[in-house]
Amino acid sequence: MGKLTGFLEYKRENESYVKPQERVTNYKEFTIPLEEKKLKNQGARCMDCGIPFCHSGCPLGNLIPDFNDKVYKGKWKEAAEILHKTNNFPEFTGRLCPAPCEEACVLGINEDPVTIENIEKNIVEQAFAEGWVTAQPPKTRTGKTVAVVGSGPAGLAAAQQLNRAGHSVTVFERDEKIGGLLRYGIPDFKMEKHIIDRRLKVLEEEGISFKTNAHVGGNIDANRLKDEFDSIVLCGGATVRRQIPIPGADLKGVVQAMDFLKQNNEYVDGLKDFEDIISAKDKNVIVIGGGDTGSDCIGTSNRHGAKSVTNFEILSKPTEGRPAHQPWPYWPMKLKTTSSHREGVERFFSISTKEFLGNKNGHLKGLKTVEVEWIFKPGERPQLKEIEGTEREWKCELALLALGFTGSEKTLADQFGLNMDFRTNIEASTKDYATNVPGIFAAGDMRRGQSLIVWAISEGRQAAHHVDAYLMGESNLPLKDDNDLPRI
Repeated sequence: MGKLTGFLEYKRENESYVKPQERVTNYKEFTIPLEEKKLKNQGARCMDCGIPFCHSGCPLGNLIPDFNDKVYKGKWKEAAEILHKTNNFPEFTGRLCPAPCEEACVLGINEDPVTIENIEKNIVEQAFAEGWVTAQPPKTRTGKTVAVVGSGPAGLAAAQQLNRAGHSVTVFERDEKIGGLLRYGIPDFKMEKHIIDRRLKVLEEEGISFKTNAHVGGNIDANRLKDEFDSIVLCGGATVRRQIPIPGADLKGVVQAMDFLKQNNEYVDGLKDFEDIISAKDKNVIVIGGGDTGSDCIGTSNRHGAKSVTNFEILSKPTEGRPAHQPWPYWPMKLKTTSSHREGVERFFSISTKEFLGNKNGHLKGLKTVEVEWIFKPGERPQLKEIEGTEREWKCELALLALGFTGSEKTLADQFGLNMDFRTNIEASTKDYATNVPGIFAAGDMRRGQSLIVWAISEGRQAAHHVDAYLMGESNLPLKDDNDLPRI
């Protein structure tokens, strides 16, 4: 490393934010970048550790110490080349990834870890600004054709890798625009959509074909794809939303989080008027679910002008620091306070919703809750116990269900004749991502269940290698080794 004592000389420093009262007036990204000198210092904090555990913490196996060193030395173009070797879309992960690499950072044992995610974002932004990110179409074509179903991060990664191998790739997306949850599930204040569009321009210039409003299993028959393409990669995501089976769940005003977020993104994109979307304006909003999607609902509700925003989580309040049973370098389940939380919300843990209350017109007017505790016994599943005498009613005109997803839709499995696992994911081998139908592969959330963007990109890359090997007998596309280190 260029600065062997950097971790002793510099403290962790991350981007700052525009003040909450200013940023909630719009849907723009609101981070304030560090100046270049400070970024170099952050790169210098990367230790010359014997085993860089950040490699195994990152599902992509990013070469983190290598690009940190280049940033410290001011060699941004070399840093960008190293970063793109393992990550097709660092502009996505650099904004949206929860950074398991940082929790695995060796420096994080007893100090604040290296700001890996922020360094990654700044590398790719510098690369775009300098014009270093350019289309690299394959020099020759194999004559093989591949259909990729779904244009989220897994589908886009698989498409780019297979195109690089020389195959002719067509991506099918059922929505109006490309991007999947990147476009329709992530609020613009976390990632503005021109970030997707500039990358799509590169992919199109490389020769990838995109078809929107193309619902495979809907307006496009699955058998047509089997007839027209040599191989198919299913990357449709885990899109079946978890329900809450309690009285009043069908009231007007009880809304799935993804419906709320998608409509708002369409409004920001100019595809809908504000009057035509699910609005939190002047309403008492309760967000049920304490994860990232719940946080996105909080930030969006505040931008709508909600009267109040409250957040329920059925689990116990996590600890501020790393729990004792989740030691380094494992991912810790600790309390996460996001930028959206800081914009205004009241949070409650260990609370369960019992009933939605409606008026005579069938509109939501409130809900009932009870406090709960979790009983843990060795060798048994945790048991949920209601605490007597803690029932409470809340005023609420909009309840947003941010409860996650239970698996993938069954349409494609039925039409292609695919097996599904007990979690209703497409059953595909962990060895080669192949389904029970020859030539059909699955990757991303559709295969592994609801997960992270960084895992989706990793799955898309891995699946592409095996599809290429299926078509050609062997593949030169990069594949992570069993020890999770990248083989380039």
